[in-house]
Amino acid sequence: MVDRVVATQDAQDLMERLKDIHGPLMFHQSGGCCDGSSPMCYPLGELKTGESDVLLGNLPGDIPFYISKDQFEYWKHTQLIIDVVNGRGGMFSLEGPEGKRFLTRSRVFTEEETEALNTGS
Repeated sequence: MVDRVVATQDAQDLMERLKDIHGPLMFHQSGGCCDGSSPMCYPLGELKTGESDVLLGNLPGDIPFYISKDQFEYWKHTQLIIDVVNGRGGMFSLEGPEGKRFLTRSRVFTEEETEALNTGS
Protein backbone atom coordinates (compact mmCIF):
# COMPACT_ATOMS: atom_id res chain seq x y z
CA MET A 1 0.00 0.00 0.00
CA VAL A 2 1.33 3.42 -0.98
CA ASP A 3 0.75 6.29 1.43
CA ARG A 4 -0.06 9.67 -0.09
CA VAL A 5 1.08 11.45 3.08
CA VAL A 6 3.76 10.48 5.62
CA ALA A 7 5.63 12.27 8.41
CA THR A 8 9.25 12.39 9.49
CA GLN A 9 10.11 11.24 13.01
CA ASP A 10 10.71 14.86 14.09
CA ALA A 11 7.24 15.80 12.87
CA GLN A 12 5.72 12.79 14.62
CA ASP A 13 7.45 13.78 17.87
CA LEU A 14 5.99 17.29 17.65
CA MET A 15 2.54 15.87 16.84
CA GLU A 16 2.72 13.72 19.98
CA ARG A 17 3.65 16.77 22.08
CA LEU A 18 0.76 18.73 20.57
CA LYS A 19 -1.65 15.81 21.18
CA ASP A 20 -0.64 15.83 24.85
CA ILE A 21 -1.59 19.52 25.04
CA HIS A 22 -4.59 19.76 22.70
CA GLY A 23 -5.98 16.24 22.38
CA PRO A 24 -6.67 14.56 19.00
CA LEU A 25 -5.35 16.44 15.97
CA MET A 26 -6.08 16.96 12.29
CA PHE A 27 -4.17 18.57 9.43
CA HIS A 28 -5.21 20.53 6.37
CA GLN A 29 -2.78 21.45 3.61
CA SER A 30 -3.24 25.17 3.15
CA GLY A 31 -3.85 26.34 -0.39
CA GLY A 32 -1.80 29.52 -0.31
CA CYS A 33 -3.99 31.98 1.58
CA CYS A 34 -2.82 33.63 4.81
CA ASP A 35 -0.13 31.11 5.74
CA GLY A 36 1.17 30.23 2.29
CA SER A 37 1.04 26.54 1.54
CA SER A 38 1.85 25.26 5.00
CA PRO A 39 0.36 22.13 6.52
CA MET A 40 -1.94 23.49 9.22
CA CYS A 41 -2.45 21.55 12.45
CA TYR A 42 -5.71 21.92 14.38
CA PRO A 43 -7.55 20.19 17.21
CA LEU A 44 -9.62 17.43 15.61
CA GLY A 45 -12.89 18.87 14.31
CA GLU A 46 -11.91 22.52 14.70
CA LEU A 47 -11.64 23.01 10.95
CA LYS A 48 -14.84 22.04 9.19
CA THR A 49 -14.16 20.01 6.07
CA GLY A 50 -16.59 19.59 3.22
CA GLU A 51 -17.09 18.39 -0.32
CA SER A 52 -14.20 20.56 -1.53
CA ASP A 53 -11.74 18.65 0.69
CA VAL A 54 -10.03 15.30 0.12
CA LEU A 55 -8.92 13.04 2.96
CA LEU A 56 -5.40 12.28 1.74
CA GLY A 57 -4.70 9.76 4.49
CA ASN A 58 -3.89 9.42 8.16
CA LEU A 59 -0.58 10.28 9.73
CA PRO A 60 0.79 8.08 12.54
CA GLY A 61 -1.37 8.36 15.63
CA ASP A 62 -4.53 8.28 13.47
CA ILE A 63 -4.27 11.98 12.56
CA PRO A 64 -6.37 12.74 9.46
CA PHE A 65 -4.74 14.85 6.75
CA TYR A 66 -6.95 16.81 4.35
CA ILE A 67 -6.21 18.79 1.22
CA SER A 68 -8.51 20.83 -1.01
CA LYS A 69 -9.58 19.21 -4.27
CA ASP A 70 -7.79 21.95 -6.24
CA GLN A 71 -4.54 21.40 -4.35
CA PHE A 72 -4.92 17.63 -4.72
CA GLU A 73 -5.05 18.02 -8.50
CA TYR A 74 -1.65 19.76 -8.38
CA TRP A 75 -0.07 17.32 -5.94
CA LYS A 76 -1.72 13.98 -6.79
CA HIS A 77 1.44 12.66 -8.46
CA THR A 78 3.50 13.22 -5.31
CA GLN A 79 3.81 11.83 -1.83
CA LEU A 80 3.57 14.59 0.77
CA ILE A 81 6.17 14.34 3.51
CA ILE A 82 5.34 16.34 6.61
CA ASP A 83 8.45 17.60 8.35
CA VAL A 84 9.24 20.17 11.02
CA VAL A 85 11.82 22.96 11.14
CA ASN A 86 12.71 25.69 13.60
CA GLY A 87 10.76 28.92 13.16
CA ARG A 88 7.33 30.38 13.57
CA GLY A 89 4.43 28.23 12.49
CA GLY A 90 1.31 29.45 10.75
CA MET A 91 -0.71 31.89 12.78
CA PHE A 92 -3.63 29.45 12.96
CA SER A 93 -1.60 26.26 13.37
CA LEU A 94 -1.04 24.70 16.81
CA GLU A 95 2.76 24.43 16.59
CA GLY A 96 3.32 28.22 16.56
CA PRO A 97 4.08 28.60 20.29
CA GLU A 98 6.53 25.68 20.15
CA GLY A 99 9.09 27.64 18.09
CA LYS A 100 8.69 25.09 15.30
CA ARG A 101 6.71 24.95 12.08
CA PHE A 102 5.41 22.11 10.02
CA LEU A 103 6.62 22.01 6.44
CA THR A 104 5.51 19.96 3.44
CA ARG A 105 8.15 18.30 1.32
CA SER A 106 7.26 16.05 -1.57
CA ARG A 107 8.57 13.42 -3.91
CA VAL A 108 7.16 12.19 -7.19
CA PHE A 109 5.64 8.73 -7.08
CA THR A 110 7.41 6.02 -9.05
CA GLU A 111 5.56 4.41 -11.96
CA GLU A 112 4.93 1.34 -9.79
CA GLU A 113 3.51 3.46 -6.95
CA THR A 114 1.29 5.38 -9.36
CA GLU A 115 -0.05 2.11 -10.75
CA ALA A 116 -0.72 0.83 -7.21
CA LEU A 117 -2.60 4.03 -6.36
CA ASN A 118 -4.64 3.82 -9.55
CA THR A 119 -5.62 0.19 -8.90
CA GLY A 120 -6.19 0.68 -5.18
CA SER A 121 -3.62 -1.90 -4.13
